[in-house]
Amino acid sequence: MEYFLHILILINIYIIIALSLNLIAGYTGLLSLAHASFYGIGAYATALMWLYLGTGFWLNIFVGIFLSAVFGIIVAFPSLRMYDDYFAIATFGFQMIMFSIFNNWVDFTKGPLGIPGIPSPSVFGHAINTHIGYFFLTLFFAAITYWLVRRLVNSPFGLVLKGIREDEIFTKAAGKNVTKYKILVFVIGGALASVAGALYAHYISYIDPTSFTINESIFMISIVIIGGMASLNGSILGAVVLVILPEALRFIGLPNSVAANLRQIFYGLLLVLFMMFRPKGFIGEYAIRKK
Repeated sequence: MEYFLHILILINIYIIIALSLNLIAGYTGLLSLAHASFYGIGAYATALMWLYLGTGFWLNIFVGIFLSAVFGIIVAFPSLRMYDDYFAIATFGFQMIMFSIFNNWVDFTKGPLGIPGIPSPSVFGHAINTHIGYFFLTLFFAAITYWLVRRLVNSPFGLVLKGIREDEIFTKAAGKNVTKYKILVFVIGGALASVAGALYAHYISYIDPTSFTINESIFMISIVIIGGMASLNGSILGAVVLVILPEALRFIGLPNSVAANLRQIFYGLLLVLFMMFRPKGFIGEYAIRKK
């Protein structure tokens, strides 16, 4: 039962990530490879706030959101002057910078040793220290994220995002400040990813840089592409599929090192097959592949 709840908790966390990334990549058409860095900022913010200041979950999560928003603005200004593949390369660079900070600033982040003993979050004075409690906590945040992103994409703001994706020049000609909208969506997406990072840190109670690598960013993109670009329900479906299916490898009896490599091969193969034969994903609105 606890293992089943563990899988559901991970699905809820990745639903938050997928919804936030779909807002950037799916609705706006900005292929970002830096999403794991914002995920890591949220995780490290909550862990370091607890470690050095002894603050609680709710304050820490808001600090993570604020820091992700600040870093989102910093990376968005230079990166959004670039287009298509160049933008992806710029975000890849930011991802590598943040990983280097997590990994090499040993005096502050503890580097490869990681930060153990992160306490359980507390809600109304009650510690969430059971799987069922954490499932409902992550489900609550996933539902709030879904509601927020749905409101955004169905608003005039969302229409501008779709306009940028479909024809940026025409959107500019219509009098919209495209750069402002791109920065806003990048900041919102990064802030939401930081929430998932904070939840992950408190749930696992330990973080290290290996959880926030470029491989993790590619996995997040895979969820969005396979579930469906510009589809909120696709984000949920993609998270469910890519979290559950690889778990079947645990029951084959393979060593952990072999199973981990096979899991990466599985992700890559699945992504290639969808790009070739179903570029819209399961229930996507549009294909990432250019016509």
